[in-house]
Amino acid sequence: MSKLTRYEQETIINFNAGEQMATVYTADPAVIRNLDSLVIDFPDTFKCIKVNSISKTYEMPKSSVTYRKPRRLSAEQREAAKQRMKKINNVAVCIDNVAHK
Repeated sequence: MSKLTRYEQETIINFNAGEQMATVYTADPAVIRNLDSLVIDFPDTFKCIKVNSISKTYEMPKSSVTYRKPRRLSAEQREAAKQRMKKINNVAVCIDNVAHK
């Protein structure tokens, strides 16, 4: 695939009230990887319908397109998450140090 700037790596989701399927065009490599894995895992639901040198187009049920409320964390939840990440990062550093010895 050709190299695009981050700005050019767009994703466009298109559907209407009269049809049950949505079309997703994307030139974002991360979105392509995610949708390709869905195509492999659920071939009856997700389909890759077009490929070119910079993008792919997929078809899926529009019910697979979701909208979510923003997640709101309390101060306690935020602190607990911070401590969990510190613990994970410390373990990763220890493993990395052992691997390089």
